[in-house]
Amino acid sequence: MTQQIFAANWKMNHGPTAAAGIVSELRRRWRRFDVEMIIFPPALSFASARAAAGDPSPFKFGVQNVYYAERGAFTGENSAPMAKDAGADYVLVGHSERRHVFGETDEDTAKKCAMVERSGMTPLLCVGETLDQRNRGETAGVVTRQLRAGLAQLDQVELTTSVIAYEPVWAIGTGRNATPEDAAETHGVLRSVLRDLVGDRAAEVRILYGGSVTPANVEQILGAADVDGVLVGGASLEPDSWLSICSA
Repeated sequence: MTQQIFAANWKMNHGPTAAAGIVSELRRRWRRFDVEMIIFPPALSFASARAAAGDPSPFKFGVQNVYYAERGAFTGENSAPMAKDAGADYVLVGHSERRHVFGETDEDTAKKCAMVERSGMTPLLCVGETLDQRNRGETAGVVTRQLRAGLAQLDQVELTTSVIAYEPVWAIGTGRNATPEDAAETHGVLRSVLRDLVGDRAAEVRILYGGSVTPANVEQILGAADVDGVLVGGASLEPDSWLSICSA
């Protein structure tokens, strides 16, 4: 059985001072070492959050985005090697807000996943459909396309160390969430695609669910087939709710 992942995506919340305070409290109260917790602070808060976790840290840390070039004249961007040097273990790639607010394409996700892997970190590739696509019965086709595209530049070893997150766009920050049956069905589609790509080693790839996960629904979600953890936004911003989720 793969180790479950509980990933906290803070998005554009918590400056350096607040981030350090929250991580310090999480470290003080953390008692579950049988799961992997990953914290994704904003870029400007990464250093203070990582320092507050101590050394060795009981948590892993990631950044919310990188550019796919190693260096250059790209004002405002951060590279994967920079993220690695700062202490990141993971990088979010293709989050729905990157796709639908900032116009990130499938080709962008492929380049980013490749650069992340080759910089010594793990990409956490996000896939998911909009409400219109779901209503048209296109969920399987959309997530299959996004998954294959995002992993297209990885070799089989790199692919099996990647992490996938299914986050239905219509459930992110809306208070709506997929039922355990919905999650199991779509995660099953993703697992099937992974089997086509890497055979039996598809079982090694962890697939998370993300989309309005709360302390009230996390146990049901984790009980669904092929769900290896959760990617959480709003409910990860406060220690009480986040630790309640992590203790599920």
